[in-house]
Amino acid sequence: MKTVMAKNVKESDRKWYVVDATGMPLGRLASQVASILRGKNKPEFTPFVDCGDHVIVINSDKLVLTGKKMEQKFYRYHTLYIGGLKEIGYDKLMKEKSDFVVREAVKGMLPKNRIGRQMIKKLRVYKGAEHNHQAQNPVEIKLVEKR
Repeated sequence: MKTVMAKNVKESDRKWYVVDATGMPLGRLASQVASILRGKNKPEFTPFVDCGDHVIVINSDKLVLTGKKMEQKFYRYHTLYIGGLKEIGYDKLMKEKSDFVVREAVKGMLPKNRIGRQMIKKLRVYKGAEHNHQAQNPVEIKLVEKR
């Protein structure tokens, strides 16, 4: 039996998908979007080749966090100065930068190397329902919401 490997993936071979995030839990959305960005939904998936597709996420401000995560979860970062640990609650972060929350969640589920940095560039996140990628003829897909 032959093993199929993706060698040279051209930009013209990549598809564009639109995902509506309304009512979806953040982690479920992020894991399924990361799988598409990686190319795991294709039969020629190869772990060391970026063979994934482009993903546009709309309505990121209508995401939900399950349980008490909205009040108890924090986004933490350090300014690299002494005592520079900052933390922002997800309730405030979802109101102001919901697109950033989705991008960071997906980024955490991609490989931590140069291929992962290349994959995250194929993700576009918008707060509202409009996006400016109509010329690419994106296909709207409905992600599975398991509960």
